[in-house]
Amino acid sequence: MAFSLSSSFRSSLTLLSVLLLGACDNGGEEAAQPQGALPAAKPALSGEIDTGEAGSLMPAVLLTNPEGGELNTGALQGQPVLINLWATWCGPCVVEMPMLDTIAADYEGRLRVVTVSQDLRGAEVVEPFFSERELANLPQWLDPEAKLGAALSDGAAGLPLTVLYDAQGREVWRVLGAYDWTSAEARQRIDAALAAE
Repeated sequence: MAFSLSSSFRSSLTLLSVLLLGACDNGGEEAAQPQGALPAAKPALSGEIDTGEAGSLMPAVLLTNPEGGELNTGALQGQPVLINLWATWCGPCVVEMPMLDTIAADYEGRLRVVTVSQDLRGAEVVEPFFSERELANLPQWLDPEAKLGAALSDGAAGLPLTVLYDAQGREVWRVLGAYDWTSAEARQRIDAALAAE
């Protein structure tokens, strides 16, 4: 008896394979790399600015922090916001975090940088991560059920995913994958978005 897969099922499997290879998957903490496993040199950062979703409204998702505070992303209007979805087990995410910390410091008062962990174990892994790396300018927002990730990508994208919103909560551009946030290009794109406010 021959076994055959429907074309819809085969298409779904193909799409899933492509997405998992595109960036970090969301396999959970069991896929974590040992501390010394990351290369000493900055790896190739292949993320690119994408304006395909420009104009989309920021989704309203309730986030928490380790202290029990809450943040409704739908209430972030009034100032441009750079939202970064990341996880401690995602190598490219880990590389980006110090760069995002620098951006948060350099643009303080003009751009709000909101980092949102997708780690299933939440504060248990995020707090030590921030402490060890001295990321003083980034918030520790938690989204262990990946609701924001699902809302931003229809459940299909990998990590890291970073989206810039204007002061009215409309998307300007996004980057899927690791990006050099300290590059001249990044600064020019951020500056241009801020100047348009």
